[in-house]
Amino acid sequence: MCRKREGAVFTEAYRRKVHYYETDKMGVVHHSNYIRYFEEARLDFLEQVGWPYERLEAKGLQSPVVTVSCRYCKPVYYGETLEIRVRYAPQGRVKCEFTYEVTEAETGELRAEGRSEHCFLDGSGRVVSLEKADPALFQALFAGAGTTLYNQAKTEGNNVGHP
Repeated sequence: MCRKREGAVFTEAYRRKVHYYETDKMGVVHHSNYIRYFEEARLDFLEQVGWPYERLEAKGLQSPVVTVSCRYCKPVYYGETLEIRVRYAPQGRVKCEFTYEVTEAETGELRAEGRSEHCFLDGSGRVVSLEKADPALFQALFAGAGTTLYNQAKTEGNNVGHP
């Protein structure tokens, strides 16, 4: 069931207009484009918290997608403007999750929701703890949520903040 989620959203929603080439013959957005929308919104999120992906790479870090999923709630059509809201949550010491809510900008109607799980790698391709590898980035990701999300993650057994 698709429904809007409650919870912390740290940044302004990412907005984009649907292009003709993203649609099929009926004017409906092809399902594969939602994953691209998630990536665009995630990169925008990182820029808004002061950590564009280029800065992450300059520090010798990478953040590959481990899993990604999308639930399609209602079709999106050519010409519509979408808002994509991104939420960040830690998933233990070396993984994190981004969740996405895609709505039609004018009506606020939920069109899709998704999630992607990521890990962090150093320059050698080894999995690293973000808190240890780059404490400044680790703190930036939590800045929008204050200590609530941090403490919730610790309570749920995600070992955030522990070696």
